[in-house]
Amino acid sequence: MSAEIVPDSQHRGMVAAMPQPWRDYAQLARFDRPIGWWLLYWPCAWGLLLAGGQGRWDLLAWLLIGSVAMRGAGCVYNDIVDADIDGRVARTALRPVASGRVSPRSAWAWLVALCLVGLVVLLQLRWQAQVVALGSLALVAAYPFMKRITAFPQAWLGLVFTWGVPVGWTALRGDGLAVMLALYVGAWAWCVGYDTIYACQDREDDALVGVGSSALTLGRHVRGGVAAFYAGAIALWGLAFWLLRPDWLVLLALAPAALHLGWQALTLEPDDADNALARFRSNRTAGLLVALACWVVGNA
Repeated sequence: MSAEIVPDSQHRGMVAAMPQPWRDYAQLARFDRPIGWWLLYWPCAWGLLLAGGQGRWDLLAWLLIGSVAMRGAGCVYNDIVDADIDGRVARTALRPVASGRVSPRSAWAWLVALCLVGLVVLLQLRWQAQVVALGSLALVAAYPFMKRITAFPQAWLGLVFTWGVPVGWTALRGDGLAVMLALYVGAWAWCVGYDTIYACQDREDDALVGVGSSALTLGRHVRGGVAAFYAGAIALWGLAFWLLRPDWLVLLALAPAALHLGWQALTLEPDDADNALARFRSNRTAGLLVALACWVVGNA
């Protein structure tokens, strides 16, 4: 494997064709792993669509651009803070900052550039959504330190990575906060579930380095834990739909997503890194299925 490619990189297409210096910055922002920005984007789309934004293609597009930029900014910040830990973990030792290919000063400059793109997107939202979006900054700043002080850092990541729900909702509405909260907490449970799957790849290294992980904490019960979080997500999304449209038929919109998440949990092999990575990446499909459900229910 090339010294510039981390093991879970989807290293092809535009990123693969870049000259090496540009490729380092693209990988630092995880442009070679689009699954991350989809997982950040889908909750934004859910909030917007359930709020009745089916025709707001402009906002859907801006939120996607913002998700790409801010996910990249978050990854750069995480790599700056975690450079010492990343260098001791097999899967992350080749990341640009940990390996020394990108200096911390250059990484900070790249972080600022990505945040400026995020600022442009922020200015497209009404002021209420701007305030909500800015509320995530403290959560984002604290996340890289959670693995050092808690055995379940995925719980904090769930707060951060699904913040798009309230942003998307308040981009259109200021009422229905119970609906938005149920959708958000469900998204949190979904995130904890899928990131536990992702953490299965690093259990041995995390244990050696001494950082926390839900995959380590759950031990032999990873599959059951993931299933429980996914079940909670479906239940809470169903509650959000019911609060918006109290009709049993609206719950059927979640059936495809429920089946998909059930398949993930049932077929997960926590000790098989390739299996875990494939199940994790399949959450792009899960996010789409929930988005379609929000589209139907929000348009009912």
